[in-house]
Amino acid sequence: MRFDKIYDLVIEKLKIEIPTSISYHNYQHTINVLEHTVYLAENEQIAKSSVELLKTAALFHDTGFIFEPKSEGHELRSRNFAQEILPEYGFSEADIEVIGELIMATKLPQNPQNKLQEIICDADLYYLGTDNYTKNSDKLVAEFRAEGRQVSEANWCEIQVDFLTKHQFFTDTAKKELEAKKRKNLKKIEQKMKNLKKQGETSKLQGYIQEYLMIAFGVLIAAIALKGFLVPNHFFDGGVTGLSLLIHELYHVNLALVIVLMNIPLIATGYFTVGKTFAIKTFVAVVLLGIVLQTLPVFDLTHDKLLISIFGGVFLGLGVGLNMRAGAALDGIEVLALYTLKRTSFTITEIILGINIIIFSIAAFKFGVETALYSCLTYFAASRTIDYVVEGLQAFTGVTIISSESELIKYELVNNLKRGITIYKGERGFLPETFEVSADCDIIFTVITRFELRKLKNLIYEVDPNAFVFANTIKEASGGIISRKQHH
Repeated sequence: MRFDKIYDLVIEKLKIEIPTSISYHNYQHTINVLEHTVYLAENEQIAKSSVELLKTAALFHDTGFIFEPKSEGHELRSRNFAQEILPEYGFSEADIEVIGELIMATKLPQNPQNKLQEIICDADLYYLGTDNYTKNSDKLVAEFRAEGRQVSEANWCEIQVDFLTKHQFFTDTAKKELEAKKRKNLKKIEQKMKNLKKQGETSKLQGYIQEYLMIAFGVLIAAIALKGFLVPNHFFDGGVTGLSLLIHELYHVNLALVIVLMNIPLIATGYFTVGKTFAIKTFVAVVLLGIVLQTLPVFDLTHDKLLISIFGGVFLGLGVGLNMRAGAALDGIEVLALYTLKRTSFTITEIILGINIIIFSIAAFKFGVETALYSCLTYFAASRTIDYVVEGLQAFTGVTIISSESELIKYELVNNLKRGITIYKGERGFLPETFEVSADCDIIFTVITRFELRKLKNLIYEVDPNAFVFANTIKEASGGIISRKQHH
């Protein structure tokens, strides 16, 4: 028979030429659809001549994945392939036309126009009403993700519920034998979706608890820095905290009250410039800081000015940094800078620097240059601590490498340093003496931690002492090999 001659050819092509990333629409799916097609055709009492056309359409219906491993448009590619191959096996133009229509009928959303199309549609989605539903569903979502689609577990549940709710079987056999099981599968997915929602709510609640515990801990540390180091020794910090300390020292106003009052306008500004959640968290943090400062007595931990300036800054930076990690701000100077930025030509850094210069200048004038200088040291210690707390000790560095030995360097980076790389195509040369001389080259980019920078440079210069290497700090990096290494 014509079908028997072509069966081995198509199945072999599906086995060999469809990539493994196509985990659902592979040769096994084709075999399953073929079996279900035959079963439904027999139960629907279809003539043998039509059964052969159905079987051939089922055999070819996903061959489009051979030519491009994507769901979109695969039915059309499958039909075109069938139209190209089938004449060699004795299929008439009329038969090929019917087979092509059967293949196209499997395209979603299904809308069969005759009994044969109803059969192949039900055969293609037969698994919806079987115990193998979950297994096939997992394969299908894995295939979608391999295509680059961003499909979370919760999102996949929503897609399935929507699809199963709208789907209908067309043949009497499928309705009788598969519909009830399909409804059970739908209920399972709906229950799973509810469970995921509960888990998400629980996880969200845990996240909120962790954030507010971090805020509380940060507030306590900041209060210790203020009451144990800075206030008893008349030292200052930069930003709104420094301004509050300055007002407290100059006018002997309650520090807790000053800090709260100074931050309230900035919290209101943050509500509009940053967001509601930020404003709420910051309000909680500032009020809590005021309460702790009001409750906590002044205690002098040391009289050594150097220790006061350094550790006062470290403790204050740790408290502020923890709040920043939790999405709050104990010092609203960044909010003030953002607000001012929109109304002036200055950068955020320039605005913050200007405010701090004013604070430390007043401190120098009123309390002496020595106090102001120690306060600058406090501010520096606090700033560096905030950087470490917010960004982590393993700050990332982006490294760009241009070398004539790029292939060897790529190998070393990936296999010895275990880092991912990105390659840009460029040209090297254009030197002053030989400007006309240039050559194509691979520009290598990789991301490492700063602790690995020396090792990376040694590795590069062993391969090519003349390599051009430059690095720049990256504030944040996630995903890829970076994430995997971080979790080891």
